[in-house]
Amino acid sequence: MTERNTQQDLRYTDHFGPRGPAVRGTVVVVPGRGETHDTYARLGKRLAADAYRVRVVDAARLDAEDPDGSLTRLGGRIADAVAGTADPDGAVVHPVILVGADTGAVAVAALLGREDGAAAAAGLRPDAVVLAGLPARTTAPPSGGWDDELDVRTFCPAHRSTLTDDAAFGRGALDEVVPERLLAAAYASEADVPALILAGDADPLADRDALTRTAKSLPRARLSVVRDAHHDVLNDMQHRSVAAEIVTFLETLRNELVPLVTVESSAW
Repeated sequence: MTERNTQQDLRYTDHFGPRGPAVRGTVVVVPGRGETHDTYARLGKRLAADAYRVRVVDAARLDAEDPDGSLTRLGGRIADAVAGTADPDGAVVHPVILVGADTGAVAVAALLGREDGAAAAAGLRPDAVVLAGLPARTTAPPSGGWDDELDVRTFCPAHRSTLTDDAAFGRGALDEVVPERLLAAAYASEADVPALILAGDADPLADRDALTRTAKSLPRARLSVVRDAHHDVLNDMQHRSVAAEIVTFLETLRNELVPLVTVESSAW
């Protein structure tokens, strides 16, 4: 079940699980450059089908002239979005997981790694994060037309159609420069919550070496590389496997990071 809600100037897309099963956690998706709520309808429905409460917020907007202020404002928006998922008794279902893509991932990582406690001050303390498609600090933005941008983002025919048909999608948004200060903060983040970092090995905007260093520097992080996936790693050809990786992470998180399934013998 999907609903669209408007609260003041904030817009959310909500995905609810099937009737009956208890909600297993709350997932808030923070889109990146150019993306809209429609970009994550497929992912939201898939996670909701596994009984997770999913809310997609407006895309992260990072102001190069006021990076700290843009982070503070985004933190407040995300905290409000999380609070808005509370049940009639006022309780938010934990674990609470933030899923950031592209600049959404930059913002989430930088926000949680801030030393000034801005995230906590905004009432934002997730139980875990998923960082997908973190852009490199030195990669030049794509140039060319719409087909070239689509090739950078995804080879999935369904997702390409979704982006092409979405009148609100910001074409050319990948040309926007991500504030260096926030990129540096994201890669140097010392967030102590469990983190799943997702990257496509065919993503021309990714820096695998930097992602590896960041994953190793965090106390509880996993870097999962998706074969042949492009920048929109949550929505490329491998979207089913990526969603399964996220659900596996969420279920492991509910089990105190102890894997529920281990392979004792395999011929492949």
